[in-house]
Amino acid sequence: MAETSKSQRLSQLTKDSQTSSSRAKIFGGGPPRDSEEDGRFVEGSILRITMKNFLTYDYTVLYPGPNLNMIVGANGTGKSSIVCAICLGLAGKTAILGRGDKVGLYVKRGCHKGSVEIELYKNGGNVIINREIHVENNQSLWMLNGKHCNQKNVEEEVKSLHIQVSNLCQFLPQEKVGEFAKMSKVELLEATEKSVGPPEMYEYHCELKNFRNKERELENVVKEKTSFLDRAKQRNERNKHDVDRYYQKKRHLDIIELLEKKKPWVEYETTRKEIEGVKREREDAKRQLSAMRQAQAPMLAKIQQIDDQLKPTEAQMKAKTAAIKEASLKCKQKQDQLDRKNKEIDDIKQSLRLKQMEADDHQKRITNTRRTIEDLKAELAKIGDQQDVTPQINAVNVELRGIQQERAKIEGEKADLNREKDNVTAESRMLKKRLSDMNDMMNAKEVKLRGRHRDTHTALQWLRDNRNLFVGNVYEPMMLVINVKDNRFAKYVENHISFNDLRSFVFQRKDDMEKFMTEVRDKLNLKVNSISAPEESCSKRTPSRNIESLRRFGFFTYLREMFDAPDEVMSYLCFQYKVHDVPVGNDQTKALIKTVIEEPYLKVFYTTDEKYNIKRSFYSNKISTSNSAVNQSQYLSITVDAEEKRQLEQQLKACEVKLRDFGERMNALQKEAAALDRRENELLSEKKRLSELKGKKRQLEQKISTKQDSLRQMENNVIDLKKIEEETKEKVQVVNFQKTTIVTAFIAQMKLRTKLTIEKVYLALETVGSTAEKTKLENDCRECASELKTMDQKCIRLEQRKVQLSEQCKGHLKRAMSICQMQPNAALPEDLRNGFSKLPDTLDDIDSMLNEVRSRAECFTTLSENVVEEYNRGEQEIKHLENELKKKTDALNDYRQKISGAKERWLNPLKQLVEQINEKFSDFFRSMQCVGEVDLHSENEEEYDKYGIRIRVKFHSSTQLHELTPHHQSGGERSVSTMLYLMALQELNRCPFRVVDEINQGMDPVNERRVFDIVVRTACKETTSQYFFITPKLLQNLQYAEKMTILFVHNGSYMLPPNEWNSKAFFQSCLQRKSRA
Repeated sequence: MAETSKSQRLSQLTKDSQTSSSRAKIFGGGPPRDSEEDGRFVEGSILRITMKNFLTYDYTVLYPGPNLNMIVGANGTGKSSIVCAICLGLAGKTAILGRGDKVGLYVKRGCHKGSVEIELYKNGGNVIINREIHVENNQSLWMLNGKHCNQKNVEEEVKSLHIQVSNLCQFLPQEKVGEFAKMSKVELLEATEKSVGPPEMYEYHCELKNFRNKERELENVVKEKTSFLDRAKQRNERNKHDVDRYYQKKRHLDIIELLEKKKPWVEYETTRKEIEGVKREREDAKRQLSAMRQAQAPMLAKIQQIDDQLKPTEAQMKAKTAAIKEASLKCKQKQDQLDRKNKEIDDIKQSLRLKQMEADDHQKRITNTRRTIEDLKAELAKIGDQQDVTPQINAVNVELRGIQQERAKIEGEKADLNREKDNVTAESRMLKKRLSDMNDMMNAKEVKLRGRHRDTHTALQWLRDNRNLFVGNVYEPMMLVINVKDNRFAKYVENHISFNDLRSFVFQRKDDMEKFMTEVRDKLNLKVNSISAPEESCSKRTPSRNIESLRRFGFFTYLREMFDAPDEVMSYLCFQYKVHDVPVGNDQTKALIKTVIEEPYLKVFYTTDEKYNIKRSFYSNKISTSNSAVNQSQYLSITVDAEEKRQLEQQLKACEVKLRDFGERMNALQKEAAALDRRENELLSEKKRLSELKGKKRQLEQKISTKQDSLRQMENNVIDLKKIEEETKEKVQVVNFQKTTIVTAFIAQMKLRTKLTIEKVYLALETVGSTAEKTKLENDCRECASELKTMDQKCIRLEQRKVQLSEQCKGHLKRAMSICQMQPNAALPEDLRNGFSKLPDTLDDIDSMLNEVRSRAECFTTLSENVVEEYNRGEQEIKHLENELKKKTDALNDYRQKISGAKERWLNPLKQLVEQINEKFSDFFRSMQCVGEVDLHSENEEEYDKYGIRIRVKFHSSTQLHELTPHHQSGGERSVSTMLYLMALQELNRCPFRVVDEINQGMDPVNERRVFDIVVRTACKETTSQYFFITPKLLQNLQYAEKMTILFVHNGSYMLPPNEWNSKAFFQSCLQRKSRA
């Protein structure tokens, strides 16, 4: 560290002695500074920061230097609190910090209010801004140079000093570091213009965008006006033709009007003449109707006379008809009775025939049975002396019993095999189900991975398809290959290993890992994590203490013993997470927690539901602990015993071998059984033949005996046909006697019916002459009545026609006078009479002429008097549009001239500025043996709101320049690019100070050292402004400059109060220790 007294300074950070307080120390002299040092401050630089009850601070006064200010301290000591104080003290919004959204949250816990006071350097008198924050109402009180004011006054004062805490190019808090790379090119350009450009550059840019927007509006207006003008001219040209057609139409309409006036007069005259004709026709019809009525009267009288004579005779005929009908009904009944008796006789005779047939069949059966007995006796005599076959049948039976014994033995063996096969099959199904359940559990892990991080799942599918590309072992994400032995312990393993590592792919070789990341991250653009296992395996490392020595505290195992994993994965976890040295306890451990904490060598351990971290102070050896709840497992609770799965797979293979053996043995037994079946069938056939030969004589004797018994029974049951015939004859005689009685009654009814019919015929003959005469008279009368009715209807129609025509005539006259606008009884005007004389005199001619003229008029469609008015208005509108178009075109040309001038004022200085930034940025990257470029990017030179600054970087010689994005580069590469871009702005910066908070966190040591050298070299030049660089750590043997100011922020109960700190004594003590060493 530089030890020159010229730049040594001391920050007075006075606080209470609470252990939770933070204290900042700056090696060097006290706060007073001479005029020479003040002259090095840029206007707007921070001279002093005072914090009271603000976040971690009780009361602190900080005096930064004019150039580079390194604020160093461990995490949680209060470095970022200084950044918050600068932002809020200069009227910045809480959203800039990315922490709490309410300003009251920045007051120290337990306090009702807090304050921040910042003193800014300004020629002619410094500016002091004080902000007092109240927790209760979440409000702030402002003071500017000791006077109360509002926030707007403070914002105006800060703006006048070119301070922009909302600009990431000037003020980059810890929570917003990642957002710098997310800025679009347009946002980065605007932030750069505000930060390093001349004050008017951003104003010119905004003016250009406004001019361009106005130019677009004017272009649209001119285009619209031109279109309107063209359409108006076309429309008026069409209207001119319509005007000529309108006058032609008007002439046709005048003729139509005159025709329509004459038409009702012609209709009236026509109707009047038609009425006269109807009257004459009606009178003729009335005379004819009267004559027809006089001629019809005598015929009606004669018809009435004949009707009176025919009435008695018709009554007698009706009585005869009823009597005939009754006699016919009785005849039909007697006929039905006769039919039934005839059928009864047929049934009796049919029964006799059936008995005769039955007797014939009985006699035939007796004859056939006698013949069969004689045949059987002859056959029995032939086979009486044949040899005995009993010994041969016994020999066959013996062999059959032997075959049955063999078959029983084979069936027993088959049953035993089937039982064993069923047992093995059941065992195989059980093993397959258990293996399937295990695979389903592994698939459930994969489903959870897909739901939580789809990119990792996509990369997993790619790996499974391309494993052949890799030389060494490659393992899927840890969460899939780690298998917790007992799911109760999954929560400890999952809480101990970060999710980023759980979803990481593990590689045995680094070149395989680089190849994988090139494929999935660079080519497929997937966000995945990968890990290279340690070259030397750490999976077998022994714990620092035997678990037996810790059992008295309730510890029962180490974390490594709770799960299985491939050797490379376990090696990484032992190396990175020390899983071999993290004990797990139970409720007894929780009860003895105070004693357990005092145990040496325990840094991390678990109880039933909590995780404990123990740290010992290097200076005081005092213990500080932190504990956190152990969350339930989400991914590793799905456990599969790998050893059990391997054993199940081996057992399944053994079962499959047994099943194949069973199949072969069963086939052999089935072949033996088939051979026995064939031999048994042969023996049974032989036995049947011998048995049939032996039993044939006995069967013949039995058949003969049976037939003889049947013959005796048939001879005893002979049918008596004579008796049956006599009975049948008696039954027929009884029925015939009944038929005689019925026939006698039938003949009597038939005679009666005949007599009545003859009498009726005589009556009908008597009425024939009168009926014929009546029929002739009725026909004649009907013809006269029809003519009479027709004539009557004709008279009625003529009367109705006369009335109708009279009404029509009145209507025509009234309509004609109305159309001609004439008074009742007035004469036709002379002008109409002359006009009518030139037109046709008949309705057909008038209608024909009307249709012709209307057709011509209808050809001129959509024409009205408005056409002429519209044509005149169109001429005036065209003149107006031409004037408007000229004005807008002139205005557009004026704006284009303004844009050209503004573009030249803005774009040339901007290109020079970007070139200067690119030069610095490229130099910084070359010094780091990398490549970086900054250029002004625009797809269209006229789209000023699309201009942007593009940053392109290349960190590896094998890759191309890539645009800086939130996804392509790693976190460390983005941090380096962001830092170097800000340093490229440093010498060009017109802002009074810049704040960068913990941007070096993601950098590797080599890049961090290079960036630090660039920061020191750039920020400590005479021409640069104030710079605040906040970091929790510094590498060893860094290069420092005299103009740097280093502020150490510490937190602890053993810190000295600021008034007891003696920097000289501290340096002397350090030098003495160094000399003794």
